[in-house]
Amino acid sequence: MSATNHNGNSGSVFRVDKFVVPAAARDEILTKVRTTHKLLCQQQGFVQDFLLEQFSGPGEFNLVTIVEWESQAAVDKVVPIVKAAQERIAFNPQETITRLGVRADIANYQRIPEA
Repeated sequence: MSATNHNGNSGSVFRVDKFVVPAAARDEILTKVRTTHKLLCQQQGFVQDFLLEQFSGPGEFNLVTIVEWESQAAVDKVVPIVKAAQERIAFNPQETITRLGVRADIANYQRIPEA
């Protein structure tokens, strides 16, 4: 997870990771995602998460994860915790994505205020 600029809105932040995962890489990616999410749900500021897999439609991304955080401050606090945990188990997400031929689109989102 990477910290990004946030416009000052103190509401929820949604981390949305979208992946194009080759069939041969599915099991390994799901294992890594589940391990990471198990850590995330134990962190202060965690609200909820979703692990979604495409089952129909023409969409490009076949695996999507969404994590809702209470605030950008919560996201900022969890970034070094996740990095340290990945280092302890010698997990390099970028290397894994490249090795498995996965394409990723990763960003933080916030709700659009009602008009």
